[in-house]
Amino acid sequence: MSNESEADADDVEEGADEATEAGLQDGDVIKLAYTARTVEDGSLVDTTDEEVAEDEGVDTEQQEFGPRTIVLGEGHIFPDVEEDITGKEVGDEGTVRIAAADAFGEYDEEQVRTISKDKIPEDDRYPGAHVQIENEQGHVETIIGGRARVDFNHPLAGEDVEYEYEIVAEVTDREEKAQGIIQMMLDMELDLWFETETVEEEQLVESDDEDDEESEPEYETVEVEKDTLYIEATPQLTMNQQWMMGKQQIAQQLTQLLGVDRIIVQEEIGGGGMGMPGMMGGMGGGPGGADLEEALEDADVDAEEIVDEIDGAEE
Repeated sequence: MSNESEADADDVEEGADEATEAGLQDGDVIKLAYTARTVEDGSLVDTTDEEVAEDEGVDTEQQEFGPRTIVLGEGHIFPDVEEDITGKEVGDEGTVRIAAADAFGEYDEEQVRTISKDKIPEDDRYPGAHVQIENEQGHVETIIGGRARVDFNHPLAGEDVEYEYEIVAEVTDREEKAQGIIQMMLDMELDLWFETETVEEEQLVESDDEDDEESEPEYETVEVEKDTLYIEATPQLTMNQQWMMGKQQIAQQLTQLLGVDRIIVQEEIGGGGMGMPGMMGGMGGGPGGADLEEALEDADVDAEEIVDEIDGAEE
């Protein structure tokens, strides 16, 4: 092969690589409008369109509608849909058919079990009732005597699903991206902002003496910049069940998805303007002790004098 032919081949290969990476990719945050229905009878599975929901008799007062924010590659939608979106552009539309096994699972006859009706709350002892028994969701098929037949399959198990979507927008603004991800995780909007701060941090000093293995490790205080996401803690957040049960995991996800060093959840108590910061995710010190010392100095309070008074009172 001539040098010219080799160069042409390299250009074609580079062009193919660029084409592969073109369009939306894993990690991109997008707003997606969609409607999903079962293939067999067209029953509504989920939609972001309020008019579609109203036409299907859904109580639209109980939820908000509009394009959903998702992060590609994070499993926020069916993998088949993510694969179809990858490489596309804002404004593109698509229709994806998802096999039952990849949607809500195949129907399993063994998941229909006979149990004692005493395990079912009295108010739910009727055919068609949705029940939770020993952390399993199911619906009652029949009750005869003291026994109940309960189907623990997902209500849509065995159903192929057709998913129609439109890519409405790509979210690039950091605050909008953070707000969208939190909305997706916790179904609420919060006051939040980003700040880059200089903080002091203890770092291990590497020893030049390789033979001195028994010496105590040495640390030095250095100043480092921390990219921080601040979240204002509201009563709605502190009482949110998902937040209460998994705040560390949620913070870790936010740290990774937003590329920040740390997350600080800040609570204001009593309306006096004194924040109660709580660190989530990332590393580094918060504004605790140093702020307290400065406050004492501003108030012209001698901390040692206070300690001496307390010790005297105890004696």
